[in-house]
Amino acid sequence: MLRVRCLRGGSRGAEAAHYIGSRLRGAFTGWVQRTSQSTQAAAASQNTCAADDKAASPVPKDCLVCSYNEWDPLEEVIVGRAENACVPPFSVEVKANTYEKYWGFYQKFGGQGFPKDHLKKAIAEIEEMCNILKGEGVIVKRPDPIDWSVKYKTPDFESTGMYGAMPRDILLVVGNEIIEAPMAWRARFFEYRAYRRLIKDYFNSGAKWTTAPKPTMADELYDQNYPIHSVEDRHKLAAQGKFVTTEFEPCFDAADFIRAGRDIFVQRSQVTNYMGIEWMRRHLAPDYRVHIISFKDPNPMHIDATFNIIGPGLVLSNPDRPCHQIELFKKAGWTVIQPPVPLIPDDHPLWMSSKWLSMNVLMLDEKRVMVDANETSIQKMFEKLGISTIKVNIRHANSLGGGFHCWTCDIRRRGTLQSYLD
Repeated sequence: MLRVRCLRGGSRGAEAAHYIGSRLRGAFTGWVQRTSQSTQAAAASQNTCAADDKAASPVPKDCLVCSYNEWDPLEEVIVGRAENACVPPFSVEVKANTYEKYWGFYQKFGGQGFPKDHLKKAIAEIEEMCNILKGEGVIVKRPDPIDWSVKYKTPDFESTGMYGAMPRDILLVVGNEIIEAPMAWRARFFEYRAYRRLIKDYFNSGAKWTTAPKPTMADELYDQNYPIHSVEDRHKLAAQGKFVTTEFEPCFDAADFIRAGRDIFVQRSQVTNYMGIEWMRRHLAPDYRVHIISFKDPNPMHIDATFNIIGPGLVLSNPDRPCHQIELFKKAGWTVIQPPVPLIPDDHPLWMSSKWLSMNVLMLDEKRVMVDANETSIQKMFEKLGISTIKVNIRHANSLGGGFHCWTCDIRRRGTLQSYLD
């Protein structure tokens, strides 16, 4: 049986409080005695400027940011923008994350906009997706449009930008905290700028706001001689634990993490290194546990088209990329479902992803899922599970590298912090 335990209170909470209190009590007692008199003397002065001391205010109960998992009832979401999206320059990290048949496309169009007609259709699809979300009672926010073709230069590299299309790649919401990922592609170095207005608004509403250490993205972060020539090469390198990103400095994309309450799962990928995972583990401890899981995947980049948790103890596991630690979930009583083969045609361009975007779905709650209108096989799978499907066509938006989960970042879901793995 799947055991679910709320982490608010309980024996572990009491033990943790007792332990922390005993460790800190001695250190603070002397400090309190020494500062008590000066604190009392300052009270009158403090009262006169209390209105200006906003930083000392507690987090408001009506904070707009709160999300612990991927399936609680969705109330507010950020949906990305395809406007002005640019093809990233064909650098070593882009080559390692894309398929050989598209390398010519990157070499020809890197630094330029994606094909205009295709982009126009993608923009229209995402607008319709936003309208449908609003019709389902979800508040929708959008990042700012930016000219991603502008060239920029740091002391370590120069590049053009890419897009603000995939908020899931750069933002991770854990409880009432928004974490900005450092990213690993040079073309995405300044991607955070599209979201800063929104994040400041959420911060002003009481949310926590953390920016992970920004990598220099110097040459040392990448294996400049990463030897990929075929899919077979990728399989061999992945099996050996070799990736294009090194351990020179922390880096990660937020989309390599997926949440299940107190437990957060992550993969080491082409864009997320062990230093980045360790930074996240230390940052979120002790309230959250970060687990590294791995897959038989020749090109790991972003976990949500490989392992997508859609409910308490319910996960979609890509049959082409089996999870090496799947027994961990089965022993905990989870139901592991293999989604059907995607139906997307072979001739449809997928410049930055695989056909398995079919399983990159967005849960509106445990009984409602947003799924591609063309993927009838997975629709039937959800219906058999008793989950209603909200069908939206985003085929052209898929070409930019994401499905519904990628194109969104859930800001608020109605729920509480629980453990689903104990």
